[in-house]
Amino acid sequence: MRNKFYWNTESLIVVGLFTALNKVVSLLIALIGGGMNPVTMMLKNGVATALLIVMVSRVRKFGVLALYTLIAQVVSFLIAGGGLITLLPAFLLAGLISDSIIHWCGGYRKLSAVVFGVAMYDLLGRVISLSWSFLTVRENEGMFIFGAVVVGLGYLGCLLIGIPCGIKFTKELRHAGIIREL
Repeated sequence: MRNKFYWNTESLIVVGLFTALNKVVSLLIALIGGGMNPVTMMLKNGVATALLIVMVSRVRKFGVLALYTLIAQVVSFLIAGGGLITLLPAFLLAGLISDSIIHWCGGYRKLSAVVFGVAMYDLLGRVISLSWSFLTVRENEGMFIFGAVVVGLGYLGCLLIGIPCGIKFTKELRHAGIIREL
């Protein structure tokens, strides 16, 4: 008999644990790195992307990135206040688009589709957030360019550190039997 609920308890717990782990590790890297310098920003974003690849490879359900976004933004709202909740629409849209991309590229069983989907999630979330910020706040062009460079540097960490580490972690966890083949 098929389970009538789409999200089972194990999947919800994995998403919640990875969200919490992502927040704690990002905070620790920022604190140990002495603030938001370029190396710390790249490392923080790389670790977050690696954990996201592992989480999506483990849960393998359509909507996992959107659910992760909802949980992460609620946690960020509770920790940092109301300012970060403005990122919710951009990253929620990015999550839904990226879930669709993973589905179209072969599904959650293919590591290449998961990696491409997570990379697009990071890119789309950042581009949509920057665009929304530029349209609503009408910032000075110099400030916007500085923000774009900071966001670009973070995405570079996702590409150079996060994706290779995420692939390696996922392969090792499959070998260990933690990420099961269905």
